[in-house]
Amino acid sequence: MLGLVAFAASGSFAAVWARLDVFGVVVLGITTALGGGIIRDVLLGINPPTTLRTWPYLAVGATTALAVFAFHPVLAKLRKAVLLADAVGLGVFATSGTAIALNAGAPVYTACLVGMTTGIGGGALRDVLLREIPLVLRKEIYALAALAGAVLVGVGHLLRLPAAPVTVLAAAVVVTVRVLALWRKWNAPVARGTGAE
Repeated sequence: MLGLVAFAASGSFAAVWARLDVFGVVVLGITTALGGGIIRDVLLGINPPTTLRTWPYLAVGATTALAVFAFHPVLAKLRKAVLLADAVGLGVFATSGTAIALNAGAPVYTACLVGMTTGIGGGALRDVLLREIPLVLRKEIYALAALAGAVLVGVGHLLRLPAAPVTVLAAAVVVTVRVLALWRKWNAPVARGTGAE
């Protein structure tokens, strides 16, 4: 739920800054929060998607979005806390998405890609809806951190290590890499000679 709230908040803040109305803020908040999990379930053939089967997921996403809409000037001051929560959400979603895919019988390489997509999917949908190049493809170590955690879960599965400790450790790695990337302003390399490096 922490990751859900963080992702809903990030989507809602983006919607507020794009000057969308309250309905747009709620839609973007819910899409960012639930998008990755829905994509995961669609890829795995889980129908209907898990987050659409019970009301708390939608309720938490919508409530968070409405809170951001109403109190965004005050909440904007908590940016570092939101970024930390977002990193935790990324770690939890990427690694649990991988574990869910493995439990559904997906091959390890497929599970790793599904796990990464679970972590970054909501943010990518948010940016597409706002007609922007997805942040995960152009700035900061985000998708790479999610993929690293997913691969750790996959390797643990291949080595037949206990799933729960491996997943927790992998999530911690994702959070650590993400926080270090924010703190040290790490970015993946871009092509030289384009004016973007």
